[in-house]
Amino acid sequence: MASDSSLRPCWLYQMGLVDYQQAWDWQRQLVCDRIHNPQLPDTLILLEHPPVYTLGQGASLDFLKFNPEQSDHALHRIERGGEVTYHCPGQLVGYPILNLKHHQPDLHWYLRQLEEVIIRTLDIYGLAAERIPGLTGVWLNNCKVAAIGIKVSRWITMHGFSLNINPDLSGFDQIIPCGIQNRAVGSLTQFIPNLDSAEVTATLLHQFAQVFDIALVPEGPVPFSSHAPSSN
Repeated sequence: MASDSSLRPCWLYQMGLVDYQQAWDWQRQLVCDRIHNPQLPDTLILLEHPPVYTLGQGASLDFLKFNPEQSDHALHRIERGGEVTYHCPGQLVGYPILNLKHHQPDLHWYLRQLEEVIIRTLDIYGLAAERIPGLTGVWLNNCKVAAIGIKVSRWITMHGFSLNINPDLSGFDQIIPCGIQNRAVGSLTQFIPNLDSAEVTATLLHQFAQVFDIALVPEGPVPFSSHAPSSN
């Protein structure tokens, strides 16, 4: 993706399957770097995770259908807002590390912009995605296909969004996703079978660059292997 020198650069890492703890540690390092040097470029990390559950910092254990103290499920309590969610292969996860002082220092604006990226992406495929008042995320036919949870430190963002392209949704059966009991979780391939993940990713990157008015700049080596061991 070519850089436009008139736009703010954003380093892009597309990484494949990555262990959750590795990606989490890396995000925290990137945020720390930008707190100490606010002029560092923004960063967008796109990846997938082996099966893992994450709880927001104030999330209730009541939304787990398994005992976290006697379980083989990978589970992390993290800094983001929101309740429990699930990540697995086939789900595209995006971690934008943005300095909102260079964009708009407004958390509600940022959440709506992330939703807008997803909504515009799905619109390219003729999918009429929508927001639901009072709920964060993106929905298709009353099914949640994208979840969003963020943490902001001194206006530097971390965590981000997940978009269900073609995951095995059975992992969501072990939780009440995002603490919402009356709405199902869905995937894009339920609406468009055989949808190409790489094509969706490329479309999303284009929309992300447009919505945030940035130039995505592909970056090189990462500080760890991007191929996580299977949890199976």
